[in-house]
Amino acid sequence: MGGTQKDGDPQLVTNGVTRSAWRRLVRASNWHRSYQAALVGVDLLAALAASAVAVNLTPHSHAGFHTNEQVAFYYLTVWLLLPTAWLLTLWGTGAYDRRYLGLGNDEFKRVIRASLFMLALVSFLALTFKADVSRATVAVILAAGAILIAACRYGARLGLHKMREAGRAVQRVLLIGSYPEALEVYRTVRRAPAAGLVPVGIYVTEGASSVRNLETPVPVFAGTDVVTCAEQLEADTLAVCGTASAEAGDLRRLAWQLEGTGRDLVVAPQLTDIAGPRVHIRPVEGLPLLHVEEPKISGVGWLIKNILDISWSVLGLIILSPLFLAVAIAIKVDSPGPVFFRQSRVGREGDTFRCWKFRTMYIDAEDRQAALMMHNETDGLLFKMKDDPRITRVGRFLRRTSIDEFAQLINVVRGEMSLVGPRPLPAENGDFLGDVRRRLLVRPGITGLWQVSGRSDLSWDDAVRLDLYYVDNWSLTTDLQILFRTVAVVLRRRGAY
Repeated sequence: MGGTQKDGDPQLVTNGVTRSAWRRLVRASNWHRSYQAALVGVDLLAALAASAVAVNLTPHSHAGFHTNEQVAFYYLTVWLLLPTAWLLTLWGTGAYDRRYLGLGNDEFKRVIRASLFMLALVSFLALTFKADVSRATVAVILAAGAILIAACRYGARLGLHKMREAGRAVQRVLLIGSYPEALEVYRTVRRAPAAGLVPVGIYVTEGASSVRNLETPVPVFAGTDVVTCAEQLEADTLAVCGTASAEAGDLRRLAWQLEGTGRDLVVAPQLTDIAGPRVHIRPVEGLPLLHVEEPKISGVGWLIKNILDISWSVLGLIILSPLFLAVAIAIKVDSPGPVFFRQSRVGREGDTFRCWKFRTMYIDAEDRQAALMMHNETDGLLFKMKDDPRITRVGRFLRRTSIDEFAQLINVVRGEMSLVGPRPLPAENGDFLGDVRRRLLVRPGITGLWQVSGRSDLSWDDAVRLDLYYVDNWSLTTDLQILFRTVAVVLRRRGAY
């Protein structure tokens, strides 16, 4: 890796020697300090709120205490000891670790672990000291604590994302590697502003000639010392991209140089769109082997998904039946034609089925499509047009509110679709080639990852990439997250037309 210092270079004396444990804790990026302090305050308020909920919902919770000292100790426990125990447990489970803040599920997994530990701790102490406490109070205070802490942290995360959109609470990243590899990482992190990674420069390992006469999105450097370059750019993170990490000696020496500087070193291998749970590192004689597991589209989680699909869809059809009746009347009054529009779509393993939707277009819409193809605003297999003249007045409202998609609950009950999955593609487009066929490994869904990431505003390539990411990294937690995000997307009417 170009620009690394050799043994004996004086630069190693200042950058490569960690002088004390305190020095190792000082980071070049310090956005997390104030955020962690805010989280402590948020968690404390949530724990106190849980105590208030428990005390008010179970007013006889201290009925087993007969002396003033016992009652005083009860309130001391509820209002001081338990909230303090929550904070210590969250800290012990890594819920304040900066690596897990702002993105992914790890932060909430640690909140769940803390909740389970608190349950075990309270149960153990109650049995050990034979405390005569109300079981209902214990259950309410722990359940409310877990729910309120998770909810408050989610709110704090949304606030962090807003800050990052405004350019605050971010990490300035220097990308290191060949220009094509670094540019791919640049595009990836720019697609996820919530991650808080802002590339400020690229250090090309092939030399300056590799980018001559090219327009680059950020300044490009070559031939100088990497750490000095990072200092000039005020970069607090160095990301080694692709094959630039192949030379173990160079990567190790770079890690030595960064010791004591407070700068982070991350490695971005050529392994994209694979979620963390599928990737495991197994060191063998100092060689870190990256194990990539196969996607798990089966098992208990998949069975639970199918049960939830059918049960929630049946419940949804029952609850929404008055809305469906009102929509049917509005469609009939607005324009002649049937209430429902059914089109052949491709499902799991290439099987075709009739996809149900409330009709939003005039009955001659398919005949008029050929004349409008030049106005198609997508670059893929679907036809999309913001001001499509074939859409009725009621249909425009149904599309804006996504009510037209609710009819697909019928397909979910029939086992042809799922609540969450890749969107079903029209069957008349014929056989799907290449990577697109991988979408057919799972049942298509009413909502999916690309719907909550931009819907019609995304390019076809981005839509396919998100659908394939869902297929390769499916989990029940991912489905629940997408359903939750769908509500917000529908309310904002983002990308719906």
